[in-house]
Order: sequence, then structure tokens, then C-alpha cells
Amino acid sequence: MITWRAGVVVSHGPRWRGAAELGVELDTALDIDGAAGLASGALVRALAYPSLVGVPDVGTRVLLNVTALARGLGTGGYALVVAPTDPLPADPPPSPGHLVKARYTPLQAMVLGVDDQESPHHETLRDADDLGGLPVVVADLHSALPAIIAGARLGAALHGRPVPRIAYVMTDGGALPAGFSRTVSGLADAGWIDACITTGQAFGGDLEAVTVHTGLLAARLVVGTDLVVVAQGPGNLGTGTRWGFSGVAAGEAINAAAVLGGRPVASLRVSGADARERHLGVSHHSLTAYGRVALAPADVVVPVFAAGSVVGRPDRDGPPTGVDGSLEALGRRVRQQVLTLVAPHGRHRLVEVDAGDELLAALAGAPVRLSTMGRGLETDPAAFLAAAVAGVHAEALTSL
Repeated sequence: MITWRAGVVVSHGPRWRGAAELGVELDTALDIDGAAGLASGALVRALAYPSLVGVPDVGTRVLLNVTALARGLGTGGYALVVAPTDPLPADPPPSPGHLVKARYTPLQAMVLGVDDQESPHHETLRDADDLGGLPVVVADLHSALPAIIAGARLGAALHGRPVPRIAYVMTDGGALPAGFSRTVSGLADAGWIDACITTGQAFGGDLEAVTVHTGLLAARLVVGTDLVVVAQGPGNLGTGTRWGFSGVAAGEAINAAAVLGGRPVASLRVSGADARERHLGVSHHSLTAYGRVALAPADVVVPVFAAGSVVGRPDRDGPPTGVDGSLEALGRRVRQQVLTLVAPHGRHRLVEVDAGDELLAALAGAPVRLSTMGRGLETDPAAFLAAAVAGVHAEALTSL
């Protein structure tokens, strides 16, 4: 069941591409798991997606979905605006497109798909079947996106090549609205991505596509990108089981890139600070997605850490079990874990890329905040360096 509340908009907060933050005063109290509840009249941060509900004016009554807020889940602390109730928003103007996303939910949205019959790109994509060797970097977590792009931009700068045109293909394993991601908004505003393409049930990108396959083809044939990053939206879902995590789709994205004649590049989910043994070094999510789900070979990119560099600040006192507190030691662990994925033991290709000071500086200069599982660059540098080296390698492939 959904936990509902109603309230009145009392303020407008930050706004970014596809989303608007509101301050809403609740009509009734709300209990929150594991924390103090909210009294009647309490102010909550609420998120409205203008493409769905508009931007309600101050004084407007709104209906809120507060289920995740009541459960204390990691949704950024937001209530979600379901609809203004007084007054209702005006009807949208007639527009082309019949592609329905978030299908058969109360907030299903009708959009114009890039592959839709009414799209000007339909003829281009109708029989399209070839990425022509386009490098496709696949990652589990949304937080890898800016790091991968930072690596690609650094690779181009170091070799005197033009900055690559990059498209982000967003899958539907996490947030469905692209507008939930401040990362995507910030990267687009900074010119770091040329298009966001939302696929599956995800929506709100610059282009909409039915599948990852048509999203990839649109990136090459419509956007004209030099490389693509595929990852789920924010809000990774995991259950602590081998197969019950949304990042399993990373393996399927490898398959999609390969079957279309792209060059798949696997970005590893790595941590030197996670207190959970299953996520220390290479996460078991990467080992499952690339080792069991991906049936086509990919380039698995491993960071080579400089001697003497430190892991960061771990989740608990002292370095996590299995490393001595240095990135060099963590790198040895990562390489050993990856050997199960690459030839001669696995189907993938091992690629090693230096993850030194230049790459760390490139990450520090990213136009958006770097954060993964609540940890930043200083806390868990290995997470971002491991993603960035995949970008360095993918950019090098563009010159082949």
C-alpha cells in the first residue's frame, strides 16, 4: 500500500532539468521508521516532475506519496508530488507520440519515442542494426557516470584528441524519471554529455527509447556520439542476494552492445571503504553481472593504483578486512578477483589502465558532486578511479 499525505505548497526550492523541489506543509502527522516522526504542520521537501504534474504554485494543495519517506529509505528524503488537487493542472496540448512509460501505473506518461512511428527518426532506426564499433561503457551504479566521463575527457586531453561526444543511456533499474538525477542535469549543463536517452520504463531524457538496443542505436545514428555510457538511474536496489540486485542488467547491456556490433567496456564496481566483505575490492554485483549474465566478451578495465596511495576513510575504524589501507594493496585484490572474469578463465579481455594523480585530479574537477553509497572521492577514491579508467580506455577506442 502507498502511504498518502496531503499538504499545501509553502515554498519553491532548487530546480533543475526535469525536477522542482517544493516545501510542503503536511496536513496530518507522519510516523517514520527508525526516526522521530513528523507532526501535523511539519514542513517536508517534496519533488515535483514538471512533465507529469507541472510546478504547483505556493498555496496549492497537493497529494503526496510519502511511502519511502515513512520507511526511512534512501530517496534523498523527498516526498513525491502525485498531483495538485486544488486546482487541477491544465490539459497538455496535443503532441505526437504514443510510447507509454511507467505503464499501467497511476502516473504513466505518454512520450514521443525516438523509435516511435511518429518520430522523425523512425526511418533511420527502423532497420538499424549496427553500432559500427562504437565503444559502450557499462556500469552498475549511476554514480559511475561522471567518473567514466572524467576519464574519457582526460584521455582525450592527454593524447591531443577532441573531447568526445558522449551519450548517457539510462536503464530502468533505479529511478525511472531522468529528472531525479541532479548528476545528469549538471553534466548536461556543463557540456559533459550531449544527450540522455531514457530506455525501458525510464523517461524524461532528451530522447526516449523502447529498449537499450534502440537507445544505443539512437546514440550513434541520431546523436552522433563517439562513445556511450549505459547505467541505471539513481536508486540502486539490492537485497544482499546473488541475483536480487538491479545492477544485474549491466550484463544484459554488455550483450546488447555486442550483438549490435559495438565495443563493450565493463566498468567495475569497486570499493576500498565498504564495510561489507561482498563489496570490498570488486563487488559481487560486478562479478555476477559480467561473469554470469554477460555472454559476450567485453574489455574489463582494471585500475593500476600508484604505490603509497591510501584507500580513503573506511566505513569502520581501520582498513576493511583484506587490505592494508593502501590503494596498491586494494589493486592487487581487485586484479585477483578479475582473473575469474578474463581469459583464460573467463570470456572477457583484461585491460589495465594507470589510475594515478592526473586521473584523481580530473575526478576532483568534475562539475557535479561525486558520491557513491554515501561516500565521496576522499572517502572512497577507488570507486571513482575504477570507473574513470573505463572511460580512459573507451576514449582510446574511439581513435582506432
